[in-house]
Amino acid sequence: MEGLLPKLPLADWIDRFVDWLTVTFAVVFDAITVSLEGIVEGLFAALAFIPSYILIILIGLLAWKLATKGIALFAVIGLFLIDNLGYWEGMLETLSLVLTAVLITVVIGIPMGIWASQKNTVKQIITPILDFMQTMPAFVYLIPAIFFFSIGVVPGVVASVIFAVPPTIRLTILGIQQVPADIIEATEAFGSTTTQRLLKVQLPLAMPTIMAGINQSIMLSLSMVVIASMVGSPGLGADVYRAVTQIQIGRGFEAGLAIVVMAIILDRITQNIGIKKQGGKI
Repeated sequence: MEGLLPKLPLADWIDRFVDWLTVTFAVVFDAITVSLEGIVEGLFAALAFIPSYILIILIGLLAWKLATKGIALFAVIGLFLIDNLGYWEGMLETLSLVLTAVLITVVIGIPMGIWASQKNTVKQIITPILDFMQTMPAFVYLIPAIFFFSIGVVPGVVASVIFAVPPTIRLTILGIQQVPADIIEATEAFGSTTTQRLLKVQLPLAMPTIMAGINQSIMLSLSMVVIASMVGSPGLGADVYRAVTQIQIGRGFEAGLAIVVMAIILDRITQNIGIKKQGGKI
């Protein structure tokens, strides 16, 4: 049954807008593509240059330093298992993609969260945008990413950033605004400027909450790995996708297990960094 009003040509409007963006900002999109590919490939080359057993030991020591002995032991055993199963290169590709996405997320998210925490108007503007970004299915982000950046690793990074940046922004705002009012009043009484109060009081006290946001962004980036593999992103997601399309249950389980091990290691390390900043103990 047709409605009383004619259908809005929303899809046509969006298509025309995307076409205009593609033509008008082609140079910008090309520059972003080259930059992101360079970062991902550079990280992968740096990680792949280190022999696997040495990198495993280094990650284990890092986990011991930043987290606990138990997490360090799990990291060493888990990474040796990934290497033994033959997914080491795929793991490094996935890690490079996730690190790139998280780096961009932090560079965008924390300053945006700081700005919104200081300006209520900015917060009111970005809050519905963040709601939209978090409720939109992750699959949808791949459509404009493919159109602007073709297939390959770049659409995966871009989609991961869009999908993962809201928690960093939200928890940065929350952490800064949760600083007790009496502390803020004390800094004002001592004549601190806004910048001094932010850098020396609010950000240090908000850091555990900000780290929780970064932790969530890492997990969301990892959750995009398999989805991004559908547009040509390399790594463990591609192994999972290939196993699904070829109905290779065992191989799919192996690749999925490697992703789970990666996720647990990154999650526990970043969680413990936040807990240690609060002065707590595991």
